[in-house]
Amino acid sequence: MRISGLIKTGAAALALFAAATPGAAMADVADLYKGKTLTILIGHPPGGSYDLYAQLTAAHFSKFVPGNPDVIVQHMPGGGGRKGAAFFYNKTAPDGLTVAILPDTLGHIQLLTPKRADWDAKNFRYIGRYASANSAFAIRKGAPAQTTEEMAHKETIVACTGKAARSAQMPALVENVLGFKYRLICGYKGSSASKIAMLRGEVDMFSANWATFKANDTDAIADGTMKIIMQAGVDRDPDLPDVPLLQDLTNDPKSKRLLRFASSAAPLGRSMMAAPGTPEEVITALRKAFQEMVKDADFLADAAKRQAIIDPASGEAMETVNAEIMSADPELVAATIAAMDTSKATDKAN
Repeated sequence: MRISGLIKTGAAALALFAAATPGAAMADVADLYKGKTLTILIGHPPGGSYDLYAQLTAAHFSKFVPGNPDVIVQHMPGGGGRKGAAFFYNKTAPDGLTVAILPDTLGHIQLLTPKRADWDAKNFRYIGRYASANSAFAIRKGAPAQTTEEMAHKETIVACTGKAARSAQMPALVENVLGFKYRLICGYKGSSASKIAMLRGEVDMFSANWATFKANDTDAIADGTMKIIMQAGVDRDPDLPDVPLLQDLTNDPKSKRLLRFASSAAPLGRSMMAAPGTPEEVITALRKAFQEMVKDADFLADAAKRQAIIDPASGEAMETVNAEIMSADPELVAATIAAMDTSKATDKAN
């Protein structure tokens, strides 16, 4: 018993010493990563904004992480990111060797569709944010409704990936709260497939992170092939100052509050996360490396080349945003669940 007590006391003293001596802690982290591979897990297929930021990070992160590990990207698509999130939360060792770029809506999924959330969003650790992630809604040239006013009385066919995905839930929310005439067709394999369907004229509208449009579709937007008609977020994206937020489309206070809450994950955007239980010294080292990376001239030049939006924020700030989402008023949550009903959506013909 006495020896056990000495061991515990010694371990506690060592932990306190490491916390008080950052150099020692960073040396331990360097030992963790030296000669190892750091994996960036994303819950989406190649293409789109998750892959954009993951590949950008894979090209630059190593030189800022103590020990300079190799960095690779692992895709685990399914369920609009839910498969990857569940794997990351339940199957990933909290050793810092795997990080993730997962949906900003993990908290909303847990609150609004708890049976689909195999995680507790309160426990995720945030390393840092690349950029906020307002969803943008693109309408095709020639669609029956070309303005939000016309959407109130002209049917708009909307592409979505699945009935439980945000690409279906957000249009359903707009339909149910604002009275727009939407017909949702689900089953498209990601935003790229939805865009192709729109350009073919199969559907009239789809939504995706604005960063995806900026990286891939600036020419189509410039020549009028597609038009961003509205956006979901807390604040208007600086690139879209004249495009209304969903809550700008109504004067009803209750509807405004509901639409804003449904969009309140946008500030989390595309963020790097660590698994719950990751040692604090590893979190600290990764946060430091992330902030150094997003300020690096080579990184920023590469981001500009890839048309990647960089609007960084700290992991600590993102954990505050996440905590606010998870403390939402149950009455507001219940109202949002009702408004996001996608039961009228249909599956596309194969």
